[in-house]
Amino acid sequence: MIARTLMARKTSNPGKTTLRQRLFASRWFRTALALVLILLFLPVAFTLVYALPGTTPVSTLMAGRALTGKPVDRQWVGLEDVSPFVFQSVIMSEDGQFCSHYGIDLAELNAVIGDALEGEKPRGASTIPMQTVKNLFLWPQRSFIRKVFEIPYAVFADLVWSKKRLFEIYINIAEFDEGVFGIEAASRHYFNRPAAKLTRRQAALLTVSLPNPKERNPAKPTKSLSRLAGVIEKRGQRSGAYVKCLE
Repeated sequence: MIARTLMARKTSNPGKTTLRQRLFASRWFRTALALVLILLFLPVAFTLVYALPGTTPVSTLMAGRALTGKPVDRQWVGLEDVSPFVFQSVIMSEDGQFCSHYGIDLAELNAVIGDALEGEKPRGASTIPMQTVKNLFLWPQRSFIRKVFEIPYAVFADLVWSKKRLFEIYINIAEFDEGVFGIEAASRHYFNRPAAKLTRRQAALLTVSLPNPKERNPAKPTKSLSRLAGVIEKRGQRSGAYVKCLE
């Protein structure tokens, strides 16, 4: 009986702790874990808050500039005060299936994955919801880790927000130049007019500058930028005066 007890004590080895036990006993690990969980769920909480009328969301880039003392030019504007040409241009350029998908364009995403597996140069498959949550909650540098967060956040945002609210947030936080955020500030910055007065051409030029706003100037477009804007203008004309899901 005594021998059996001694063997049990020896086997259990109470003085020896596992790696998991040591990690959870560490204060820095518990703090880091808590911070990660907070960061994971903060976007969920903010998504619910931003669904409320009257809230004017701030992107990570805007917050970063403000915290470091850099200027931020953003004037929030409702969709009723935006030229309908903006709706057409942005959707035809950025996300043609915006009104029909649920945050991500599965067909486009599968095509991009297939191209990548075949060794082709990767191309973008980001929808407007994906770009919106990326601007609001994540970082600008492309990475697989960012996509892991971006996709579920986009699906959740599309579920919680109406298409109209999603689009409104997107065009009010998109960066059009260094420190220039949102369609109203961009319209005044480049064309010295409010967003409500933008012409079809101006709306198209602003839209095609979005993939690389710090190197593309809508007010002084290059030949290639003008050509791209022309393509978007034609697509916008075919889309009608208003995009149905934004009415």
